[in-house]
Amino acid sequence: MPPKRNPKILIVLHQELSSPGRVGHLLIEGGFDLDIRRPPLGDPLPDTLEHHAGAVVFGGPMSANDKDEFVRRETDWLAVPLKEDKPFLGICLGAQMLVNHLGGKVEGHQDGLVEIGWYPIRPTEAGEELLQWPEMVYQFHREGFSLPQGATLLAGAEAYPNQAFRYGANAWGIQFHAELTRAMMQRWVVRGAQRFTLPGAQQGRDHLGGRFIWDMHLKRWLIEFLDLIFHSPRRHPDEADGR
Repeated sequence: MPPKRNPKILIVLHQELSSPGRVGHLLIEGGFDLDIRRPPLGDPLPDTLEHHAGAVVFGGPMSANDKDEFVRRETDWLAVPLKEDKPFLGICLGAQMLVNHLGGKVEGHQDGLVEIGWYPIRPTEAGEELLQWPEMVYQFHREGFSLPQGATLLAGAEAYPNQAFRYGANAWGIQFHAELTRAMMQRWVVRGAQRFTLPGAQQGRDHLGGRFIWDMHLKRWLIEFLDLIFHSPRRHPDEADGR
């Protein structure tokens, strides 16, 4: 009898060297295999998620409003998890694509403010009913999104009021980044240093220093959040390993 295969999660990345980071680590530890696709490099997206347990669309340096073919293709593809009611998580760009797909708006702050560094968020009553949220999260974006019609806001913030939402039973979007390992954050700080002069951005030393204070809480939240969305086959909520 052949060994039982782990359920697969579709992972959508947007650069050649991009990584699913901590999200990938936790999904694998939770009993899933990863099916990684990179649409900007020509990888196709499946016509159905019949053979997947869900999907995660990650961030990237592009805008959800860009006219690139792969951006339009990915945004249109989101009809697949929505129609099939499969667990879906959009992170930053992925959440913004979901908002555009649902008829919302993705745009920058009216005063040009960005969120690049660690910023406080506030869960809504609906968010608090689901799980305990961290006080601070890591951000790296110049655009935010409106709340799509029919969506439930789960967390907000001052400059960008829509930080996390749920649409229907199984579609989720978050503006912030809980997936970064320490090595990933160091790369982002080096490669994104030119953005630290933008209004509202924090300096690189504050990105790395804040990690020592707040990352443990952010990771604990991520473990519970992924369990909530994907129902990991093997995962105990206190299995935080400090990665």
